[in-house]
Amino acid sequence: MSSTIVGLLIPFLGTVLGASLVFFMRKKELNKKVQKLLLGFAAGVMMAASIWSLLMPALEMTEGRFAWVPVAIGFLIGIIFLLVLDTLIPHQHLEAEKSEGLESNLKKSTKLVLAVTIHNIPEGMATGVVFAGALIGNTSMTLAGAIVLAIGMAIQNFPEGAIISMPLKAEGISKGKAFLYGAFSGIVEPISAIFAIAFTHAVIPILPYILSFAAGAMIYVVVEELVPESQAGDHSNIGTIGVALGFIIMMILDVALG
Repeated sequence: MSSTIVGLLIPFLGTVLGASLVFFMRKKELNKKVQKLLLGFAAGVMMAASIWSLLMPALEMTEGRFAWVPVAIGFLIGIIFLLVLDTLIPHQHLEAEKSEGLESNLKKSTKLVLAVTIHNIPEGMATGVVFAGALIGNTSMTLAGAIVLAIGMAIQNFPEGAIISMPLKAEGISKGKAFLYGAFSGIVEPISAIFAIAFTHAVIPILPYILSFAAGAMIYVVVEELVPESQAGDHSNIGTIGVALGFIIMMILDVALG
């Protein structure tokens, strides 16, 4: 159980470490090229994790001619779930001039944090569900694989922590508050993971649906947010390189170690 607790905290630690860069960087804003590389990298990690850690185990759990049905249904529900959150929760992306979601009087800094928090929910669920599958002894998921997924999420959370804390500093917020806001954006991950594990026995019958649901939600974030932001403006090829690096690193971690 101790290894599970540590594993659930690993992704959050990645966010905290990334947010802490605000204390060491002299410039008010993160270099645009570096930002594109990090956004692409995060997208690549999430895509690889969705395939090897979530969709493939989900397919292995199903049998028969229509084994793809639970996976397809779960994937689509995950997409719809994030679409609903994206529509309802007030938030604002880094390069966007206007906020999204329902109208509110929230500060821009709060909306920036909420934008990251929204897509941390499926990441936390994914980690929690894989740990839950490992705890119940599912042959498609192992504790080592769950740890690898947690490490992968931490790797992609590291740049996200920096990407959220640095713009907050540029908005005039103190380094301390920018760090806290950046770190806070990742707290939803262990909370979502713990929630998933708490209902382990309830999710056993629908585990393929839950795994593919998390994959769908993560792919939504990649397509709707990370990739467009990494490709906006000049030097879009840097974002593409980031995607390739993130995908390869996560694939190696999952296939070789998981």
